[in-house]
Amino acid sequence: MPINAHPEYLKAEQEYLNAGTNEDKLAALELMLKYMPKHKSAEALRKNLRTRYKKLKEELVKKSRKQKSKIGIKKEEMQVVIIGLTNSGKSSLLKILTNAKPKIASYGFTTTEPLLGTMNFQGCNIQIIDMPPIASDNFDKGIVNNTDTILIVIEKIDEIKTVLDSIKNISAKKIIIFNKIDLYDSETKRKILETLRTKRYNFILISTYTNEGIEELKEKIINSFNVIRIYTKHLGKKKDNENIPLIMHPNSTLEDVAEKILHGYSNKVKYAKIWGPSSKFPGQKVGLKHLVKDKDIVEFVTE
Repeated sequence: MPINAHPEYLKAEQEYLNAGTNEDKLAALELMLKYMPKHKSAEALRKNLRTRYKKLKEELVKKSRKQKSKIGIKKEEMQVVIIGLTNSGKSSLLKILTNAKPKIASYGFTTTEPLLGTMNFQGCNIQIIDMPPIASDNFDKGIVNNTDTILIVIEKIDEIKTVLDSIKNISAKKIIIFNKIDLYDSETKRKILETLRTKRYNFILISTYTNEGIEELKEKIINSFNVIRIYTKHLGKKKDNENIPLIMHPNSTLEDVAEKILHGYSNKVKYAKIWGPSSKFPGQKVGLKHLVKDKDIVEFVTE
């Protein structure tokens, strides 16, 4: 124990001694290094702690790289993948956007396999996958290269090229997410903003700590999909817009919508009533060849 040790150091030292896992030990060591005395007589202790910290961190990274993905992921209609370097805040973003509860820690390579979550926004369920860091052996390029939208989480602008070079998906929409913006003053934020604008990236500045930019990010995510949302109206129900929409491709017809509900259902439909952007007036009576638009509400009338 060093001379004149800070109370926080003593507390962290006790947490280290009582730690049951290497993850807890690493967290305690970080605090010990933070609060340990700065005077010359503590140099030997400082060196010892740093050696212990480095060795323990290397063991955890090695362990994470050996682990294999244990889940099979079925791609949903709307899928987003989060990628980035280690400790960029990917897991924190997954937690704030979805119902998932990922493990979040200060040491690297915490995410050892793809983690799933669902973001419900504007009535749509969007599958979001947090991938292990791109340097991890468990980084699944197959998932990334087949997804619809990629969220690239960074802390520094020069990380963008490193991350982009790791993927080959040219068709997916890409959103650059500059995380931890709460750590910067207004002038630095302005410079980051201007640099990203100059490079013509589709980007957003966020903080998973203060929630800055999160709602705007959700809008960007849902707008990244080349789809339209069609709501179905049922007799006796008043709040039709609260149900989950059918996700359709642009230029879909009412026949496509009926078949999406149930194969062969269009054969039973006499006509439909429609409300929304594609209707000339509310409740317009139309046939199955009618082209639908985003946020239309449809009521099918069967024989």
